[in-house]
Amino acid sequence: MLRVAALQYCASDDVAKTLHHIQPLIAEAASKARLVALPECANYLAASREQLFQRAEWDDESYSQKWLGNIAREFGIWLLAGSLIMRRRDNNQLVNRSLLFGPDGAVVADYDKIHMFDADVGDGKSYQESASFLAGHSPVIAHIDNVPCGLTICYDVRFAHLYRQLALDGAQLFLVPAAFTALSGKAHWHVLLRARAIETGCYIVAPAQSGTHADGRKTYGHSLIINPWGEVMAEAKDGDAIIYATLDLSATARAQNAIPSLYTNPVIGPTRMIGP
Repeated sequence: MLRVAALQYCASDDVAKTLHHIQPLIAEAASKARLVALPECANYLAASREQLFQRAEWDDESYSQKWLGNIAREFGIWLLAGSLIMRRRDNNQLVNRSLLFGPDGAVVADYDKIHMFDADVGDGKSYQESASFLAGHSPVIAHIDNVPCGLTICYDVRFAHLYRQLALDGAQLFLVPAAFTALSGKAHWHVLLRARAIETGCYIVAPAQSGTHADGRKTYGHSLIINPWGEVMAEAKDGDAIIYATLDLSATARAQNAIPSLYTNPVIGPTRMIGP
């Protein structure tokens, strides 16, 4: 069994203000859960591209990383920083990086977001992450109290092959921190997350940003915890929230054995085209 909590809030464009705001939320969640998960852009969501670059922290001297590590150690919890915007010392490029802290406060795993959100969803804003970030290349599975967890971020959820690969490599739980836009979230959020759970027979923990941010974007909220059968175990609505669930990891094997599509790989030939 693994007791988990997903935090939901609206990150400001100021790191110190955001961390001050979430400290009591983390403390409350830590009293009830072994794993506490924060959303994408956990420490700030920039008001502009210029500010994004100005406030990105160096990956070898990040204040937010140190602060979150201290919090994890103070409460003796596993803490997922859904993502921090970090500047790589080796090449001066930005990455959208998820960090998993162990109960001793040390970084156990990191994952750089693979799929860049380059989209125009119809909310009056153009999202072009590839213009600012260096995309990651390597999927990551980290173990939380011996539970293999696949690390993913937001837009990754639209790419089913990533989750299939992680599940085939042994993941039982997917962490999907997000800052989903309100417009696309209303239509796609629940469907995508439940589909990834159903396809793989794995749990989903998806902490989300919720509210109107400094750059004018509106995020959807509705943080979710989903079981391997695709059922919603816990859901937040709008605004600040903490949701909880206790995960029975034996449920993954039951779901995968009941409908073994994860392990079914028929040979599919070329498409036959019929008619004009």
